[in-house]
Amino acid sequence: MTASPARPVPRFTLKQLHYFTTVARCGQISAAAAEVGLSQSAMTLAMAELERVLGAPLLDRGRNGVVLTVEGHAFLQHANVVLQTASDAARLPFRRQTALSGTIELAATYTVLGYFLLPALARFQQLFPNIRVTLAERARPDIEAGLQSGQVQIAALLLSNLDAPQAVRTRVLARSRRQLWVADAHPLADQGSASWDEIARHPYILPTVAEGDRNALGYWKTAGRTPTEIVRTASMEALREMVALGLGVTILSDMVFRPWSLDGRRIRAVPVDARLPVMEVGLAWPMDRPADAGTEACLDALQDFLGLAFNRPGHAILE
Repeated sequence: MTASPARPVPRFTLKQLHYFTTVARCGQISAAAAEVGLSQSAMTLAMAELERVLGAPLLDRGRNGVVLTVEGHAFLQHANVVLQTASDAARLPFRRQTALSGTIELAATYTVLGYFLLPALARFQQLFPNIRVTLAERARPDIEAGLQSGQVQIAALLLSNLDAPQAVRTRVLARSRRQLWVADAHPLADQGSASWDEIARHPYILPTVAEGDRNALGYWKTAGRTPTEIVRTASMEALREMVALGLGVTILSDMVFRPWSLDGRRIRAVPVDARLPVMEVGLAWPMDRPADAGTEACLDALQDFLGLAFNRPGHAILE
């Protein structure tokens, strides 16, 4: 009995994986194309070619954008692992990982810790097994006071929220725009942009975590407007679900945007007719306390790892 020939292994490039993960995170081919510097038609062809090579549909295309198929969700997990592995190999190949030892105390705010920091820390610990990192979630004012007094060794936080950024040393990892979040069927969803007057007609969902309420009320005040109705919540998942169900709208950074709620309902991001302040994410350490070798290694590694995590539309990555 003759054995059937082995099926050839699909071949794709890292660039194709980068394009695909950008489309998946954005939910729109046009926005993903703009992010990576391609035309929309070129991005469309790139996605079609990747699907052809894999022999499976990765995206469901609709009037309002794209969503991942079951195969697309499965492939996305592998694509992210491959891109991270390639980044690790390119950025940190020759460091003497085992030569450094010691303890680093790292403070982080809710948003950075909850969305990006933990995978980066896990990879750092693999590269530097003799450096012990103790992690503490703390509020921004507490972290800022600790940095100024020297009690906090290193912090990962929203630098744009600092009251006295000149009093500490910082590295900006990414700047992220803010946009209006609406339900897929919301009347503002298909507009090219939304004005403050249009936004004010709808209930406004105000997050109370990570100083989101302070920031939002600040740019509402700058715009000379006031929401007609405010709904407050300390849960980001509840906020997403309320938006997806059409119970209100909100303005938040692309850094925390997801094109679906926890239950899989679609969420859209719409530009706002205003110059909203961007959100800066980064690392900070005391002004008058030079970083030791272990802390420098941690700073460099987190910059590498978190920089890859911010590879999403609306972010300006600072290498």
